[in-house]
Amino acid sequence: MLTKLFGYNPKTMTLKKEIMGGITSFLTMAYILAVNPSVLAEAGMDAGAVFTASVVSAVAATLVMAIYAKMPFALAPGMGLNAFFAYTIVLTMGYSWQFALTAVFIEGVIFILLTLTGLREKIVECMPLLLRRSISPGIGLFIAFIGLKNAGIVSANSATLVTLGNMHDPAVLLAFFGILLTAVLLVRKVTGALLIGILVTTLVGIPLGVTNFSSVFSIPPTIEPIFCKFEWSSILSVDMLICVLTFLFIDMFDTIGTLIGVSSRAGMTDEKGDIPRLKNAFMADAIGTTLGALLGTSTVTTFVESASGVNVGGRSGLTAFTTAMCFALALFLAPFFLAIPAQATAPALVLVGVMMMQDIRDVNFQDYISAIPCFVCITFMPLTNSISDGILMGLIAWVLLHLLAGKYKKLNVGMVILAVLFVLKYAFL
Repeated sequence: MLTKLFGYNPKTMTLKKEIMGGITSFLTMAYILAVNPSVLAEAGMDAGAVFTASVVSAVAATLVMAIYAKMPFALAPGMGLNAFFAYTIVLTMGYSWQFALTAVFIEGVIFILLTLTGLREKIVECMPLLLRRSISPGIGLFIAFIGLKNAGIVSANSATLVTLGNMHDPAVLLAFFGILLTAVLLVRKVTGALLIGILVTTLVGIPLGVTNFSSVFSIPPTIEPIFCKFEWSSILSVDMLICVLTFLFIDMFDTIGTLIGVSSRAGMTDEKGDIPRLKNAFMADAIGTTLGALLGTSTVTTFVESASGVNVGGRSGLTAFTTAMCFALALFLAPFFLAIPAQATAPALVLVGVMMMQDIRDVNFQDYISAIPCFVCITFMPLTNSISDGILMGLIAWVLLHLLAGKYKKLNVGMVILAVLFVLKYAFL
């Protein structure tokens, strides 16, 4: 039954690793349940309703990934995409949140059509294999930076952009403790090291005043204030086109980057670097976005934090199913799950970053025509806080260097078309 439903292979997988992988993925991405309502509330939406919509959309989209795609990735409303929704479309451009929700819904419908035609898969196939290999290390640096920033180990600085956090802050010290503990567990090959690290660090945070448990159970708020609240009067405007295209670019290449990077790290790609059932995974993402808009939340996307569950050993849809069930529980146990501090999940993100660096060995840094674009892809992800920008800039650099160096025969038409589209994206969106 598990094989038929989730693609579980008892010869190469274990139930323990699949379930622990799902729980670990959930714990590293559970912060979205607190952050997304806060961000969208800035746009005037009901925070309680957004919480419920975020959970339900995460459960539904991750179940599609588990059963239809049979892959271990979890989905939820994405960071960055929710910021564009609230701070750009609503607070900067001056449109209503209903206008922004309409843009998300249109994006989701377009994604379903693009997936049915196989266009998203063709985009992946157009990308050079070596550039695809560099996505995993780039994501590793990106999620490690997220973990360090959320824990307070890295903090903002007006002169240098970032600097070392306050080493006298108990929260920062707790994060360092968690990283050291989890690292030791990994070195000693303890099963479930990442999950154990999260739970122990959470408990140690209680006497330090970092972890605060107030209650356990809560009744989920209604989504009535935001359910199917669309604004169709402006769908033919230029601003709507810009918003939809921006959502498309960010979501498409964030998802492509996450699927390629994490699948590569998990050994889930074939000898050509292709991912089995990629079209199904894209469909889960597209359905999640469309359903999320109907429920009343920003774009649902595949979470890069899924890498933490994959590194625990999750390989099938059973991992994603476990994550979906954790989200379903969170609907009624929100105070418990939201009490897990960022300092407890940071160690998992940092050490998964270490694990994802291994594909960097495929890049020959003495061959500059390929090394420079790969370096651009790897470094731009953490430095621009965007997986999609890293991929886009890396491919633009690949095409330009090959053209200017007279190596244009190594390019294909798809690469050139994508590079032109990416340049136009930065010029006009």
